[in-house]
Amino acid sequence: MKFGVLPSIALVLLVLVWGYSWILNKLALLDAGPLTFSAYRMLIASACLLAALPLTGRPLRPQGAAELLMLGLIQTTGFVGLSMWALVEGGVGSTSILVFTMPFWTLLLAWPLLGERLQGLQWIAVGLAALGLLIILKPWNMAGSIVSKLLALTSGLLWAVGSVMIKRMQRSRPRDLLSLTGWQMGFGAVPLFGLAALANEPAVNWTLRFTGILWGSALVSTALGWWVWVYALRHVPAGLAGLSMLGVPVVAIASAAWHFREVPSTGDAVGMLLIAFSLALLGLLALKRHQEIAGPVGQE
Repeated sequence: MKFGVLPSIALVLLVLVWGYSWILNKLALLDAGPLTFSAYRMLIASACLLAALPLTGRPLRPQGAAELLMLGLIQTTGFVGLSMWALVEGGVGSTSILVFTMPFWTLLLAWPLLGERLQGLQWIAVGLAALGLLIILKPWNMAGSIVSKLLALTSGLLWAVGSVMIKRMQRSRPRDLLSLTGWQMGFGAVPLFGLAALANEPAVNWTLRFTGILWGSALVSTALGWWVWVYALRHVPAGLAGLSMLGVPVVAIASAAWHFREVPSTGDAVGMLLIAFSLALLGLLALKRHQEIAGPVGQE
């Protein structure tokens, strides 16, 4: 499969935007609670995506409201809420790398739920990722930011659950992805407001900094970022696109070192490298499989 320069540029820009957004999210949490910030961000992004439906000739009505509600609770309420909560006390670097273990969890969940078995080098990648997680979490030493790390890890797991759920939904009845994403964001954003109230989060300090980060994050990294991701997926092999997302935590870690002087410990750095290598291996294996499947077709 051949792809042009524009999709490649789109992926690079997306990696930079999503990587640096972790810094902006950390700054936003100085003026708002994690659940409150997540609720506002996802609600604004949802409104933008849903507004685009009639503008692009798509029906506004949701397809399968019950399934979309469940998906929203998993992928928006759970994933976004927990990842922002993990940032409150955890570092940007370790949080981002743990959240981006989502391909690792997707691979494990796809076996029992989708019938996609682990093969060959995938077992080595899973083993390396598990070792990296063990080194970062340090279960033998419960001091420090263990809660933050577990929250980040759980958020990545929830994203994987949502990804598998989307695959199952698309197998049973294909849905428009723009509508699916917009509605699940909206359904998932509403419970975040309720959870923020139950957690007694402080009122938002509507500073110019927070307002700018909120709207920039909602419009650029969330709504527009999803559009760019879909565009890239249409022109770039899925394995290569997924592999490129490894750049997101790299940008996040580098940005955190620059902004917050946040330098990972030796153990955390080793764990991050093991996870990054395992995810890179998974991406390369996915790309190789795609080329093996698409190759004969492209030669016809």
